[in-house]
Amino acid sequence: MDQQDQPFDAGTPLPNGEDTAPVANVLSQYVKDLSFENPNAPAIYQSQGAPKLDVQFNIGAALVGEDVHEVTLKIEARGEVDGRVMYLCELSYAGLFGLRNIPDEHLQPFLLGEAPRILFPFARRVLADAVRDGGFPPLLLEPIDFGALYFAQAQAAAEQGEISGDIGNA
Repeated sequence: MDQQDQPFDAGTPLPNGEDTAPVANVLSQYVKDLSFENPNAPAIYQSQGAPKLDVQFNIGAALVGEDVHEVTLKIEARGEVDGRVMYLCELSYAGLFGLRNIPDEHLQPFLLGEAPRILFPFARRVLADAVRDGGFPPLLLEPIDFGALYFAQAQAAAEQGEISGDIGNA
């Protein structure tokens, strides 16, 4: 059996020794910043109204080393009842991703779509625990399709003429 008849294995180096297969690895995940405020305790625990919740997300990515990117998922949650703040919780949950041989046109969709999807379940747990530890029912966020959000924002930006070809910084 000659070389052309052998099955392709992405983990096997190419005959010329070049490592050109795309690789994406999660190197580490961590809480970068966590803040919980309970400004109206203990009186807020006597409130009987229905809580109003507001949750905001922000995603950032930065190159921190050769082929290493840090993606930070920032979640800000605010709970109110009867017009008074129950809690303010801010979480920056980050991950280091080793990315090699990823084409430029796929890099940003990975960093702003796929990487937050990987981080979200862990960030969700940290946020739920912080709210629960503050004396409130845990904040259980529904899963979010970060990839679909990224592509919707990119499409909207393209329609507004803000980008052409390459997505750039989001």
